[in-house]
Amino acid sequence: MQDDAAGDLPQDGAMNQRRYKNQPVAAGSVLRRATAAALRRRGFGEGEVIARWPEIVGPKLAALTTPEKLQQRRGDLAGAVLIIRVGGAAAVELQHMAPTVIERINGFYGYRAVDRIKLVQGPLPVPEKPRQVVQRALSASESAALAARTAGTKSTGLRQALERLGRGVLGREETPSEDH
Repeated sequence: MQDDAAGDLPQDGAMNQRRYKNQPVAAGSVLRRATAAALRRRGFGEGEVIARWPEIVGPKLAALTTPEKLQQRRGDLAGAVLIIRVGGAAAVELQHMAPTVIERINGFYGYRAVDRIKLVQGPLPVPEKPRQVVQRALSASESAALAARTAGTKSTGLRQALERLGRGVLGREETPSEDH
């Protein structure tokens, strides 16, 4: 009976070769798959509209707006309603620019994906402030502890690389940037 169970498994570690690659994987490809379900629930089949919003509507308008949801009307294959969150008085400006924005979005999709825009006034997500990274020198005790942790590594090159990495990580101090 064990032979049958072993016969069902891929031979020579084929499963591990498929699952684990020998090369690093781009974070963007992992994030795209991880966020796909959440974006689909909001009506965005692809996250490109959200990711490239500043390109589509321009940086000035993108700073005042954010796409919320793409609502497909029942029975329509095209002509959805794009719900856009607008901050403050920009709603009036966006209302006048609606035909241009619809044209840009449809040009991005390559077909008449959006028929109408619905504006929702409210606070926009607060962009994360960039942090300034300051590198400090390690104290004598931190240096000694780092050397002790890497001492067991036989390869000199690897040991030196680990010590450089350790100095970089241990000596890193992040502070909020003052200029934003």
